[in-house]
Amino acid sequence: MHRRDVLVAWAFVIGLWFAIIFVALATWNLAPDGTARTILLIAGAIVLLFNTAAILAMLRHYREDRDFMYGLDIKFLDEARGRRG
Repeated sequence: MHRRDVLVAWAFVIGLWFAIIFVALATWNLAPDGTARTILLIAGAIVLLFNTAAILAMLRHYREDRDFMYGLDIKFLDEARGRRG
């Protein structure tokens, strides 16, 4: 479970980077001048930086509390299976 969650988090980060880069390229000509483009590029870079840092912090926290968090999931899955069968 943990490995899958980590992979999904990294896929989200990669998808976010591709999305921001695509939007920047697709809307480049819509910006009225070089100053607006610079501001938009800086804002996009800040969004990427903070979101990537947040995901990395979340993954670090997952690693620290993995046994506790996933232990509860496994416990409840086992209880649910016991009630069904």
